[in-house]
Order: sequence, then structure tokens, then C-alpha cells
Amino acid sequence: MVDWDEKPELNITPLVDVMLVLLAVLMVISPTIIYEELIKLPKGSAQTEIKEKKAIEIVITENKRITVNKKSFEFDTFSDNFALFSSEFPRESVVRISADHTLDYGDVMGVISGVKRAGLTNISLATRN
Repeated sequence: MVDWDEKPELNITPLVDVMLVLLAVLMVISPTIIYEELIKLPKGSAQTEIKEKKAIEIVITENKRITVNKKSFEFDTFSDNFALFSSEFPRESVVRISADHTLDYGDVMGVISGVKRAGLTNISLATRN
């Protein structure tokens, strides 16, 4: 007959033996595992000279007066005059624009548009802390 009150017992001894063997194998093998990441480093040239890039500082005042490297420009004719002015600068020159906080967004974007039309694309907006 079947004794329904008897509780089954789970024998975990074989499971513990297998886990201890796996642990021992991993402990022996793990020091010999070497991970290698291949990195391609850029090759340098000793003959290239580092040229200092000229920066162009543009300041726009609250009355829409534009100063570029201490030279004044009118707001209405800025785009054409700046194209002539920027011809002496290399195209990779950095342009920093600092504008008064009371100016309209469209006014500042007009100046940025004039700088881009002159062929300068490395433009950054300066802020105050």
C-alpha cells in the first residue's frame, strides 16, 4: 500500500558534486584566459606643422551694432560686408558669436546665416556664466 503521509526527500548530493567539479575546472582555467582587444591607432606624421587657426569674434550689442574683431559693421549690410571681410581668413576658422540677451532670435540667426553664406561653417555661440 501507499503511505500518503510520507514526504518525499530530494537528494542533492549529486548536484553539489557536479557543481564543485565545475567550480574547480573554472578555477584552473580562468587564469589562462586572455582577453585581447585590437586597437588601430592613427599614424602620426612628424612633418606636419600645427597651424594656429585664427578666431573670428563677433559681438552683437543690444542696439544691433555688430563688431567683428574690433571692426564695426551695420546690421543691415552685415552679410555682404562680412563676406568681403572674411575672405582673408581660412575657411576652417572658428567663429564665436556673442549676442545681447535682449535681441530677437531672428536677428542672431540672420548673423549666423551671413557667416554661413561667407563660407565659414565652424560657428559657436558664446554664453556668459
